[in-house]
Amino acid sequence: MKIKKKKTRFECQACGHVSPGWIGHCPGCNSWNSFVEEVIHAGGSTGGNGTKAAVAVPLCQTDAQAASRKIVRSAEFNRVLGGGIVPGSLTLIGGDPGIGKSTLMLTEGISLASADYPILYVSGEESARQIKLRAERLGLDSEHLFLLPERDLDVIMQVIAEVTPGLVIVDSIQTIFQPGFESSPGSVGQVRECTMRLSQMAKSQNSAVFLVGHVTKDGMLAGPKVLEHMVDVLLQFEGDQNHFYRILRSVKNRFGSTREIGVFEMKQSGLCEVSNPSALFLEHRQENVSGSCVVCTLEGTRPFLVEIQALVTPSNYGLPQRTATGIDNKRLALLIAVLEKRIGLRLGTYDVFVNAAGGAKIDEPSADLGILMAIASSFKDEIVDAGTVIIGEVGLGGEIRAVPQIEQRVAEAAKLGFKNAILPRRNEKSLSNEPSLQTVAVDSAEAALAEILS
Repeated sequence: MKIKKKKTRFECQACGHVSPGWIGHCPGCNSWNSFVEEVIHAGGSTGGNGTKAAVAVPLCQTDAQAASRKIVRSAEFNRVLGGGIVPGSLTLIGGDPGIGKSTLMLTEGISLASADYPILYVSGEESARQIKLRAERLGLDSEHLFLLPERDLDVIMQVIAEVTPGLVIVDSIQTIFQPGFESSPGSVGQVRECTMRLSQMAKSQNSAVFLVGHVTKDGMLAGPKVLEHMVDVLLQFEGDQNHFYRILRSVKNRFGSTREIGVFEMKQSGLCEVSNPSALFLEHRQENVSGSCVVCTLEGTRPFLVEIQALVTPSNYGLPQRTATGIDNKRLALLIAVLEKRIGLRLGTYDVFVNAAGGAKIDEPSADLGILMAIASSFKDEIVDAGTVIIGEVGLGGEIRAVPQIEQRVAEAAKLGFKNAILPRRNEKSLSNEPSLQTVAVDSAEAALAEILS
């Protein structure tokens, strides 16, 4: 009897690019030695498993009423989700190892668990005893949260059908495997197919699903890029393990605004929400030191204040260093060029180090003027007034450009006791109410330098 030969293909574990044979260099993502052999099944991707056939419905007859959301315990988590958990949604949360993803999911899951809203916590990395020990350390317990230490997706789906949970937490999706596929757990094929089946279950049973995902050494979510398109909500859990705060950032949200963030603080009792992140970032600020100033940046709809520190010292090498922490290096190089060309500060023989204090990450242009002033302050060894907050985007011509939501930024600075605000001249005209602090409008970096370091 002739044995039918299995058909195989090679798939990149970084981006999902498919090749009939093994190649060392992936043409899709330029990674090396990332192709793994996978078996091609005759049935293709896992499709319907007894579900009813879909029916086309006219747009005018479609029910537009929004599904009632499940409000979670943490106000910060609610903000990022857009107002709570949507039934039938699929959410992926990724982050570095040890950042607190499992702790966050366990804490929120236990707080939501009730008789009419049971929670199923599927763990492919820890045993039930390990999760219980973590829950005891956090002082948490619940009779309506069910633990399932299992990796086989068929078993998981069977338990879901028996328990009928309102929320399923899978920690992590890279450890789950489907027995019909011969590839190992965590491979592109396994992650894609397991996510597809969980998504189908969520839509058919109207149960929300949270997937905990691993990240690569570059900070990107592990698995195929299509994984990010398959989920409804994509959350990124960020933070420096040398600091106690964590930031939950919304990257994609089909049910709410993106670019929203939630701030948490890691304590002995677990993750605690931070209602006033500006005070957290300025907690250890040292006044009367040159090279230090405060900027007001915007994350989503939330303004918060961050201290910018700069250190300019004579270089001992032929090529001066330009080092930034929490700020884009290209943006730093641009601002140094503006200082040299438009203001006349000769920094060619000086090392420049810039840091966003507290481990914050700033990618908004409104911090440009503050970074510029911090560098100039350190270079001139002059102190910026501790009660002044600096807001403004800097153009290549040295002009100060307007920034959005200036009233919220000024109000946040006033709430924390700042007396003065340096802002773009065009923004001063858009202030509808008289601010409770003194504002100084500037239209150029040179004018701002004269005002701040006068």
